[in-house]
Amino acid sequence: MPSSSVLPSRNAAIPTNASALSVFQRHWPDYCCEAAGLAGFVLCAGVLATLLEYPGSPLHQAIGSPSLRLLALGAAMAVFVAALVYSPWGRRTGAHINPAVTWSFYRLGRIGTWDALYYTIFQFLGAFVAPPLLLWVIGAPFGHERIRYGTTQPGPPGEWVAFAAEFVISFVMMFVLLFALGSPRWQKRSGLLLGALIGIYIAVESPLSGMSLNPARSFGAALLAGQWHGIWLYFAAPSLAMLLAAELYRRARPASIISLPHYPVPAENS
Repeated sequence: MPSSSVLPSRNAAIPTNASALSVFQRHWPDYCCEAAGLAGFVLCAGVLATLLEYPGSPLHQAIGSPSLRLLALGAAMAVFVAALVYSPWGRRTGAHINPAVTWSFYRLGRIGTWDALYYTIFQFLGAFVAPPLLLWVIGAPFGHERIRYGTTQPGPPGEWVAFAAEFVISFVMMFVLLFALGSPRWQKRSGLLLGALIGIYIAVESPLSGMSLNPARSFGAALLAGQWHGIWLYFAAPSLAMLLAAELYRRARPASIISLPHYPVPAENS
């Protein structure tokens, strides 16, 4: 979920012949930020989902409408995402916190090969650590059938409807994000656009697929729950959709690619 406030002139790519070790030594704090960012997203979503959906929660009892509870969750997560994007960490790494986002930027040449690999590894690490931590802190309510350890599972219409829903929301998010980041007028507002989209998706699309957008996030929750139903679609749909959006942007606005930030940004410029 790339930061909107990083200007391309600040960015300095590592030489293409840099070794895996030299890249890691230079950018390991950025990789840790990616892990912490996704872990923070999962922790925030897990706590809020438990407060809103666990039947014994006073907040659940106070908000009787499931639609209103989803709206409240969406609004809270929209604020979290926007805050993360505009935070110092977000400005430094681009706040991808999503392998599908990272590899879409790789396709556009805005992140190096080793950085993309390390981003992905640490994103999965953040997604792996957060659910057990939530279970340790919250306990049994986090595993209740309404929360299910934060897993994303297909809704009643089935896996292919969930796949289509994930594909559409992922494509729209990446396409909007790229056009915003490539526009001088909208670049600094892209974090707000991103937060708004996430909030809308949670409120509207969640009943169809659980609103993942993120292979790492879905994998981390499924690993804890031991629930793998439909896991394929949470890898396939976001990845294919975001790569397609990147490819279409590359063909539609090739001259604007240079305006997109390159990640990670050197610490002294963040």
